Amino acid sequence: MAEENRACAKGFVDSAVHVDVKEYYGKVLKNTADLKSNACVAPAKPIPAFIRHALKKVHPDVTARYYGCGLVVPECLEGCRILDLGSGSGRDCYMLSQLVGGKGHVTGIDMTEDQLDIARTYVDYHMKEFGYKKPNVSFVQGYIEALTEAGLEKSSFDIIISNCVVNLSPDKKRVLAEAYSVLKDGGELYFSDVYSSGRLTEEIKNHKVLWGECLGGALWWKDLLQLAEEVGFSPPRLVTASIITVDNKELQEALGDYKFVSATYRLFKVPKGNIKPCQVIYNGGITGVEDNFQFDSQNTFKVDEVVEVDGEVATILTHSRFTEDFTFQPPGGPRESCGVKPKAGIMDPFELVHQLEKQSPGSATGGCCSTQSAACCK
Repeated sequence: MAEENRACAKGFVDSAVHVDVKEYYGKVLKNTADLKSNACVAPAKPIPAFIRHALKKVHPDVTARYYGCGLVVPECLEGCRILDLGSGSGRDCYMLSQLVGGKGHVTGIDMTEDQLDIARTYVDYHMKEFGYKKPNVSFVQGYIEALTEAGLEKSSFDIIISNCVVNLSPDKKRVLAEAYSVLKDGGELYFSDVYSSGRLTEEIKNHKVLWGECLGGALWWKDLLQLAEEVGFSPPRLVTASIITVDNKELQEALGDYKFVSATYRLFKVPKGNIKPCQVIYNGGITGVEDNFQFDSQNTFKVDEVVEVDGEVATILTHSRFTEDFTFQPPGGPRESCGVKPKAGIMDPFELVHQLEKQSPGSATGGCCSTQSAACCK
């Protein structure tokens, strides 16, 4: 509570939304069965074996209080410093702890004291379980709109993840700006969240249950693109998406004709400017994607295959943690005739869902919810 008060003293004060969300996730919800809607209930994509193994090592009490909207695990994590926005009971932090290794570190930040109590209770248990001599996980009480006020240093993290939490904030632009501030140059914000088909009405935004269930605070997906640009991020790269269905009649009536999707985007803190397209060759070796690395919905890299990428992707690959995993050559190089041409990027998650359904009718589109959880948010 002292850290929370310190954050407030420096200028950030709880809004009515923050108070309601803390009450909902700290007092009302005791486990996933207490959720009143099935927002984010969609079959997940197959989870890689090494991640399943890491999840199995997380204490059951931590997993039981997990309210996440998907499995948010970017690639190439060894030795990285990761920040989890809205870390809740700490499930993702403890899973990532194993993937970054002893030389990496995972920090979880959450505003809900009850959730943090659970997360902190099991630090020693997990470090012993993982075989670490000293903890590589820590938890901070604070607000995702006020990361530096919570004591997190600027330009100190390689990766920020967030799992269906940004929608719970009343000030999304401030969340993105704070994330940009604490990321290192070349760093990435990789996050799953709920998006709407249009800007929501004030009536929906003021519906406490809809907000707590991750629908009332959903951004119109086009607004994410604008906010990311205003803050300084590279254009968002859409990774995956799946439609959200709401089977609760009362909530359906309140939502009207709005549609919702769970989508994962990756945003990078990289230089601006016209970097020309280039050809890249994936060298392989990234854990879990040694032979085939799906960077986003439009770019999949196979080992030793020449792929031509646009200037935005070229900038990201040359200025991020992925640079050592690729060989770069200019367009028109000796292997151009073998190159796979770039595809136009998709930013609309509803369009991506439509394409995926055409490719494989009736199949799961993935990207939301853990294998057995009907939960949405932390």
